[in-house]
Order: sequence, then C-alpha cells, then structure tokens
Amino acid sequence: MTPEGRTAMEKAAGAKAPAGTHEVRLTTAAAERFRVLVVEQDIPEEERNLRIAVRAGGCSGFSYEIGFDARHPEDLVAESEGVRVVVDPPSLPHLEGAVVDFVDTVQEQGFKVTNPNAKSSCGCGQSFQS
Repeated sequence: MTPEGRTAMEKAAGAKAPAGTHEVRLTTAAAERFRVLVVEQDIPEEERNLRIAVRAGGCSGFSYEIGFDARHPEDLVAESEGVRVVVDPPSLPHLEGAVVDFVDTVQEQGFKVTNPNAKSSCGCGQSFQS
C-alpha cells in the first residue's frame, strides 16, 4: 500500500477501476465476434477469457497479443459486453483505457485496438510506441 492507502497498481491505473480489475473495454462488435469464435473453435470453459497483452516487438516497439486464455492468479479481470477480459499486470500501463473493436471490411478484418496510451503506431495498427 502507498501512503495514500492505495496499492501501487491502483495508483498506476489512476484508481479508475477497483482493485483486481482494469479499464480495457470491448465494443459490441468485438464481443459478438468473440462469442462466435468460442463456438466455432469449441473453446473450453476455463479458456473463455479474452486475453489482451502487450509484448516488446513489432515495427513500432510494442505489439498487441489478443487470444483465448485461462485466467492466471495475477491477472486483472473485468467484464465488458458480457465477455471476461484479462490483462497481465505488466501490460496494464500500456492498455488502460483501450477499446478493442472488431472490423470486417474490404480493407481489413480482425480485432483492432484503439489505445489512448499509444504515442504512435505503425501503418497496420498491430504495433505501437508508448
């Protein structure tokens, strides 16, 4: 705990979300696509979480990883549009306030992250710099 009575994670996240949660949200389109993929891929119940993570790499410095995964004890968990979204603590500072959408157009198809923490991103939108 910090002297202000908040955990370091809450302080880093601006205390926007209750302890153990985060502020990464899904659009309705992203949540609907998640539910379709769960059925199409026959995802087991324990893995029906949408994990969003940030890893070093990509053409701009960091890249997004989005996929199904089981929850881990250290994960921050929130529900958005009826979907459990899990984020590992090291990724949270890069993702806090991000919105995940699903786009299906002639030009692109897939999950797309709108991230208020990204100072710049590459042309494909799959990597960013913070």
